[in-house]
Amino acid sequence: MRIIGGQWRGRRLSFPSVADLRPSADRVRETLFNWLQADIAGARCLDLFAGSGALGLEALSRGAAEVLMVEENAQAAAQIRQHLQTLHGRAGRVIQADVFAFLQGPAAAFDVVFLDPPYRLDCLAQCCALLEQGGWLAPKAYIYLEDLSQRPPPALPAQWQLLRSKKAGDVGYHLAAAAPGS
Repeated sequence: MRIIGGQWRGRRLSFPSVADLRPSADRVRETLFNWLQADIAGARCLDLFAGSGALGLEALSRGAAEVLMVEENAQAAAQIRQHLQTLHGRAGRVIQADVFAFLQGPAAAFDVVFLDPPYRLDCLAQCCALLEQGGWLAPKAYIYLEDLSQRPPPALPAQWQLLRSKKAGDVGYHLAAAAPGS
C-alpha cells in the first residue's frame, strides 16, 4: 500500500496478511480525497473497520487534525500503530475494538467518517443508523461508504444526502453528507 498525497506522499507501507483485510485501491482513494480535498485539512476523522489504515493514514497525510481508527483485529491494529509511530503521526490514534460495540459507546462528533467494512458483513445500513443515532456526526459531516459494486448504494438515513457515487471494478464507493444537526 502507498500513500497517494500529502506530506507522506509516495510512502509505501506493509500490512499483515489478515482475512478480509484489503486496502482501498489507489485510484479509489485518489478519487475520494479529490472529493474531500477542500474539507480534509483540519478535519476530525473516524476510520471504522480501519484494516490496513489506508484511509486514515491518507487523511493524516493530507492534513486531518485528528484520525481515530477502529480495528478489531489485533495484528492489523498493531501494524497501524507501528505506521503511525514510523510516520510520526501523532494526530492518529488506534482503538482495537469491535466497531458495533464501539459505536454503542460514548460518542464524539467527527467531520468525516470512513466506512469500509469487510464486504462479507454487508452492514453499511446498520453502521449508518448507528452513526446517525449515536451523535458521531458533526453538522454537515461527510460519510464515505465502500462496498461491492453489484450491491445497490446502501440505504441512508433520511437526513443524509448521497453526493457522489462511482464504481471501480468490483468496488462501489459513495460519499454522503449528513444534514446539519444530524
